Amino acid sequence: MAGEACETPASELQVEDENELPVIQLCGLVEELSYGNSALKTETEMFEKYYNKLEPRDQRLPPLSEIKISGAEFAQLRGRRRSKSRIGIDRALGLSVDQKCELVQKELEDTKEEIRHMRANAERDMQHHEAIIEEAEIRWAEVQREVHEFEKDVVKTISKKKGSILATQKVMKYIEDMNRRRDSIKDKLRLKNVSLKVQRKKVLSQLRQKEEVGEALHDVDFQQLKIENAQFLEAIETRNQELIQLKLASGNTLQVLNTYKSKLQRAMEMSSSLNKEILLRNELLEKIERETIQVEEDRAKAEALNKKLRKQLAEFRAPQVMGYVREKILNGDLEKSIKMWERKVEIAEK
Repeated sequence: MAGEACETPASELQVEDENELPVIQLCGLVEELSYGNSALKTETEMFEKYYNKLEPRDQRLPPLSEIKISGAEFAQLRGRRRSKSRIGIDRALGLSVDQKCELVQKELEDTKEEIRHMRANAERDMQHHEAIIEEAEIRWAEVQREVHEFEKDVVKTISKKKGSILATQKVMKYIEDMNRRRDSIKDKLRLKNVSLKVQRKKVLSQLRQKEEVGEALHDVDFQQLKIENAQFLEAIETRNQELIQLKLASGNTLQVLNTYKSKLQRAMEMSSSLNKEILLRNELLEKIERETIQVEEDRAKAEALNKKLRKQLAEFRAPQVMGYVREKILNGDLEKSIKMWERKVEIAEK
C-alpha cells in the first residue's frame, strides 16, 4: 500500500507537466501508468482475497471496486492524501517485500490446492460419466441383441405364417424366456449384492480392528516400528543392489544366450540343408541299388545264356564234308523248285 502513496506524487508531478511534454512521451507515460495500475490492481485484489480469508464474514470491509465515492469526496480524499504524502511519506504503513512474498506464496498454495480439488472432482465426474457411457453402451448392445433375437425368432415366423397358432406360441415363448432370463439375472445380482455386503462388513470390521490396534499403540511401539522400518529399508536396499547385480548378470546371460541362439540358428539351417542333401543322396543310393540289382539280374541271365551257349558249343559236332556238299546241293535244288512253283502260281493267278 505504501507503493500507491509513493507513486501518487510522481503521477501528480507528471500530470502537472503534461502541457510541457510532447504527444509521444505522453502516450508512453499513459501506457506505463496503465501497466503499473493493472499490476497494482492485481496485487490489491490478491491482498483483498487473502484479507477476506482471514477476517470474519461480518467484519469484512467492502472491496474497493464496490466503494462508490462522489467527485467532491474523491477530490477531498485526494487533497488529504496529497498533503499527508507531502508531510510524511516515510511514515506511511505498508507491507514489506517479504510479507508480500509470503502472501503470494500462500495464495499460490491455495490456488494449487483449489486446482487439485477441481482436478480430483473433474476426474471423479469424468469416471462417473465414463461409467454411465459404458453402462449405456452395454445396455444398447443388449437391446440390439434382444431385437435381433426377437426378429430372428418371432418376426420371421409371424411374417411367414400370419394368424397361425405357431406365431402366437413363438411370441409367448419368447416373452416367457425373457422373464425367466430377467429373473435369473435378478437372482444373480441379489446374490452378488449379498456377498458384497458381507465383504463390506468384513472390511469394516478389519478397519475397526486396525483403528483399535492403532489407538493402543504407544511411543515405544512407534519407535520399534521405526527401527523395523529402517531395517526393512536396509534389507530392501540390499535386495535392490542384488537385483541390480542379477539384472546385469541376466543381461550378460541374455547376450550369451543370443549368441548361442544365433549359432544354433545357423546350425539348424546347416542341419536342414544337410538333411536335404542326405535325402537326395539316399534317393540316389536307392536308385543305384535298384540299378545294381537289375544289372545283377541281367548278368545272371547273361551268364546262364553264356553257359548254355558254351554247353551247346562244347556239344557241337561238325558234319562230314561230302554230306555237307550233298545237303548244300539239295538245298539249292529245293530253292530252285520253290522259285519255279512261285512263278507258276503267279502265272495261274494272272
